[in-house]
Amino acid sequence: MKLVTSALESIADIQWFPIIGLIIFFSFFVILIIHVSRLGRKQEDEYSRLPLDEDDEQEYDYQNETKNLDHDNSNR
Repeated sequence: MKLVTSALESIADIQWFPIIGLIIFFSFFVILIIHVSRLGRKQEDEYSRLPLDEDDEQEYDYQNETKNLDHDNSNR
């Protein structure tokens, strides 16, 4: 552990890296909260139905390694 500590201490201005990481992390979530708070009712309803929507459900064919849409799989 002493080797890692001495290697990191030799990097100039390393004390700014955690601060920059925290700023990036915090600003991402602030932007995300602002975006979610500005969603309209229509978009909220659309997003809430996405996990349950069966029209665009995709299925992965592991034997042929391709993605197939449910409505295109008429040969099942």
